[in-house]
Amino acid sequence: MLEQRSYQKELLDSDAIPFADIRQNMYELDVINKWLGGHLITVHVFEDLAKDRKEVTVCEIGCGGGDNLLAISRFCKTKNIKVNLIGIDIKEECITYAKSRNAILKNATWITSDYSAAIFKTKPDIVFSSLFCHHFNDEQLLQQLKWMKENSIAGFFINDLHRNIIAYYSIKILTMLFSSSYLVKNDAPLSVARGFLKKELQLLCKAAEVRATVLWKWAFRFVVIYKHE
Repeated sequence: MLEQRSYQKELLDSDAIPFADIRQNMYELDVINKWLGGHLITVHVFEDLAKDRKEVTVCEIGCGGGDNLLAISRFCKTKNIKVNLIGIDIKEECITYAKSRNAILKNATWITSDYSAAIFKTKPDIVFSSLFCHHFNDEQLLQQLKWMKENSIAGFFINDLHRNIIAYYSIKILTMLFSSSYLVKNDAPLSVARGFLKKELQLLCKAAEVRATVLWKWAFRFVVIYKHE
């Protein structure tokens, strides 16, 4: 089991999911990312790529409910960094949920679009994704890596899942016990099954001609980091 990536579609990838169900899914994913360190990983890698910049524009593709951008915004506030946020998601319901945070995310621009169709007047300094890449097959990921490289100034990073048997059953049990979302209960363990091994990510980067660093992070995450020279 889990020797090969699963390509079974997640329920969230389906069309016509009621907004109330997506809202609950976004809320619970935010909680999971907080407690299992997903947001902390995102903030730490962002900090490294932002370096000593006093102003930075960061774009998240597949932004969902905007919780990662919210974590970055809060971090920048503590460091007196002026941050411009861009969130892109193909699902209008996710963008609607993200926009509900506009009172907090005052410097955010939300775009309902396939990320690859987005056009920037000025490229963002940093492009990133979190729990997004595992939704795609290898051929699509090659194009995604190239796009992220071409559309960033300082660099890009990816925060995604390590395909691991312990991670699979741990999240399956946790969501069975504590989740009230059928989307989370189904998709959380499936997301792990659609996740990656380190060698797979390294080979994808090589095929895309992206000289990136791949690091393992707790809890069962991989980050792919690319810096423009």
